[in-house]
Amino acid sequence: MRLNLWPWRQHREEELDEELRTHFRMAVQDRIERGETREEAEAAVRREFGNVVMVKEVTRAMWGWVWLEQLMQDLRYGLRFLHRSPGFTFVAVLTLALGIGASTAIFSAVNPILFEPLPYPHAERVLMIWDFGQDGSRLYTTFGTYREIVERNRSFDAIAVMRPWQPTMTGPAERLDGQRVSASYFRVLGVPPVLGRDFDPSEDELNGPKVAIISEGLWRRRFGGESTIIGRQITLDDNPYTVIGVMPGAFENLLSPTAQLWTPLQYDKSLPPESREWGHHLRMVGRLRPGVGIDQAKQELNTIAHNAVMEFSRPPYAALESGLIVYSLQDDMTSGVKPALLAVLGAVMLVLLMACVNVTNLLLARGAQRRGEFAMRAAIGATRARLIRQLLTESLLLAMIGGALGLLVAAFGVEALVALSPEGLPRAGAIGVDGNVFVFAFCIATLVGLLVGLIPALYVSRADLHAGLQQSSRRTAGGHQLTRRILVIAEVALALVLLVSAGLLLRSMQRLFAVDPGLDTSHLLTMQVQTSGRRFDKETTQRFFEQSLEAVRQVPGVTAAAFTSQLPLSGEIEDGYGVHFESSPTGNPEADNSAFRYAVSPGYFETMAIPLRRGRLLNEHDVSGAPPVVLISESLAKSKFPGGQDPIGQRLRIGPNDGPWFTVVGVVGNVKQTSLVMSQSDAVYITNTQWQLFADKARWLAVRSRGDAATLAPAIRQAIWSVDKDQPVVRVSTMDELLAASAAERRFALILFETFGIVALVLAATGIYGVLSGSVTERTREIGVRLALGATRRNILALVFRQGMTLTGLGIALGLGGAVAASQAIITLLYGISPLDPIAYLGVVALLVGVSVIACWMPAWRAARVDPSITLRAE
Repeated sequence: MRLNLWPWRQHREEELDEELRTHFRMAVQDRIERGETREEAEAAVRREFGNVVMVKEVTRAMWGWVWLEQLMQDLRYGLRFLHRSPGFTFVAVLTLALGIGASTAIFSAVNPILFEPLPYPHAERVLMIWDFGQDGSRLYTTFGTYREIVERNRSFDAIAVMRPWQPTMTGPAERLDGQRVSASYFRVLGVPPVLGRDFDPSEDELNGPKVAIISEGLWRRRFGGESTIIGRQITLDDNPYTVIGVMPGAFENLLSPTAQLWTPLQYDKSLPPESREWGHHLRMVGRLRPGVGIDQAKQELNTIAHNAVMEFSRPPYAALESGLIVYSLQDDMTSGVKPALLAVLGAVMLVLLMACVNVTNLLLARGAQRRGEFAMRAAIGATRARLIRQLLTESLLLAMIGGALGLLVAAFGVEALVALSPEGLPRAGAIGVDGNVFVFAFCIATLVGLLVGLIPALYVSRADLHAGLQQSSRRTAGGHQLTRRILVIAEVALALVLLVSAGLLLRSMQRLFAVDPGLDTSHLLTMQVQTSGRRFDKETTQRFFEQSLEAVRQVPGVTAAAFTSQLPLSGEIEDGYGVHFESSPTGNPEADNSAFRYAVSPGYFETMAIPLRRGRLLNEHDVSGAPPVVLISESLAKSKFPGGQDPIGQRLRIGPNDGPWFTVVGVVGNVKQTSLVMSQSDAVYITNTQWQLFADKARWLAVRSRGDAATLAPAIRQAIWSVDKDQPVVRVSTMDELLAASAAERRFALILFETFGIVALVLAATGIYGVLSGSVTERTREIGVRLALGATRRNILALVFRQGMTLTGLGIALGLGGAVAASQAIITLLYGISPLDPIAYLGVVALLVGVSVIACWMPAWRAARVDPSITLRAE
């Protein structure tokens, strides 16, 4: 028996205080009677009573030790209770571990991407700046726009532009991912090199010195981490570059995560408006001055865009008059994945809530079995506060053990998340179990422990503890049963929300992959081939690709092959140019929209299985020196020549106004360039040899095979290297893989929602089973009486089934409203279906009903087998 010392402690402290005050007054009065003044007497008595006051403080400290001892008793008792109930402990801990582990794993991904500041000094001041497209979309900016904004703005400390760069480093030959940047790039990000120095503005001039800054990883991998790297020359694309700096190992280049080296842009600042540098191909980033807000910067940039000045000439297609788009770097970086991550975070919170509900139900059921224990403890002096504290201690112990196991679940979950995450997920390298994740798991475990123990504890505080000695099931279990049924209804409702979301995403994926990409993706292998070095001029580049194509076509198993400047669904930066028709319907060729420019080799359409709608395809006669010809996509033909007008024979220009006129000789089917979700994209197709502005040094090879295309990759590489062994062949994949990757974000959300939905379904079924099983146990006497009075076993089965299906029905009715609301949170992830898709809703309802029937069967079968004679004799 353990005594409750709290009332006695309070009473003894009050007695101690009153006793001290009485002695103090008596001692002061005695000194006054002996001739001392009151002030002298009180001062003397205070000095004498110093030891007594110290004794009082020691006594109070003893009460603290008593409280600590009581806490240790609660912990020891809680551990013994969990040890005596291994089945209950296992189920409760496993349920909490799954809930806490899943939520911790998702938090470890969401926190660095959405909530933590970016790893730059004053990251909130770093902004992305985009041009406005004619359809309201974001466009890459031009070098001329960048120069004008740099000169005219007063809101930014520094502005930089960048574009991808993929040079080949010799010794041994290796293709590297890099960036060509303006000199202020690292100043904008606020991260200088850890070795050496940053770029100087004088190095970002036309024909300036060839210098480079490399990443810490490249420095250690290729140069052994030698400090003498500064000032050393490396060869990139057959040109010597001097290494002037090494970036820190912790540097996260969020604008190009795979970049390993950087070199100045070195564009001509006196460029004419029709030059290539005016193309929309640069990304612009700026750092605000201290004290300048984003709204202020937006206003100034739009003022600059809408008010041209003579010093900065603009070509008609610069699109500045439409304004500029400005986002913080974090918002810009996460805009594509934020809806999916927030939806997944909401889903895992529902799973955690279901785990809490399930464990609360278990504790309530366990509490019903411990009524006699609670009543006995109350009879020997335990207060309600002490019982509540004991129950909360037990629930906290469960939660802490579940949280510890949850961290192991989270560690495996993080690995699975990184493996399943879509390519290009921002800050993927920062996802992991770190200190913040430990703190989150501890806080969640504590909160869960209090939450799951609160309802059972409050029930104990309100119940008639002494009535528990009677062990009358109906009088003492009714409150538990009502509460547990309410919690099961909540579980079913939450499970319905998760399952409907998963069903909608599954239906959306089915619709998405039913979309015609405009080509036949089966038996199609793709890879990127790049020429590098000073020896590759325009003619040499064209000769290399022609010889490589001929070698590839000789590989056994290859039925067709072709090169293209860009590949549909590859995720590469789209190559778009203004397309100006000679007979523009608007009467103003400059107002015509842009289109994707494909420079292809003859045989491209046969290889990709892109259908011809009208006219002819490009062939081997469409070479340099022959009349320039072009094919246009069906969408471009319909938009420019509505009403059935024939585009064949029409002339158009691609890009600069001084370019050649191309004659339309054919119309081909539309192809999904960016993703299956995006609308049809206008496109123009010309042969590589008739594209005169520049030679595409990086081209995609498409190969159609008789059997499994992936097995041909080694032989095709060797065929290309037989022409020139130093040219890199990268990004090898089948077209089916590229098609799947284009929907990776939706697939990522679908897999997680399906996983959470299955967990929710199991938890809901477990909850229904637990409530019905407990109900059958507590209503055994009632069932025996019913059977003795003539009820059949079918009646008993129906009784239990009716109870279980009523809970399911109420949960479904409640969950339907939640599912409708939740579907709005994932609406950006849906394609081709309504958030109220009846097939998804009806399918989930049928699934829940079926699982509920299974969960009801075992308790109902046990109830029907009750022997009324044995039951009544026991009573």
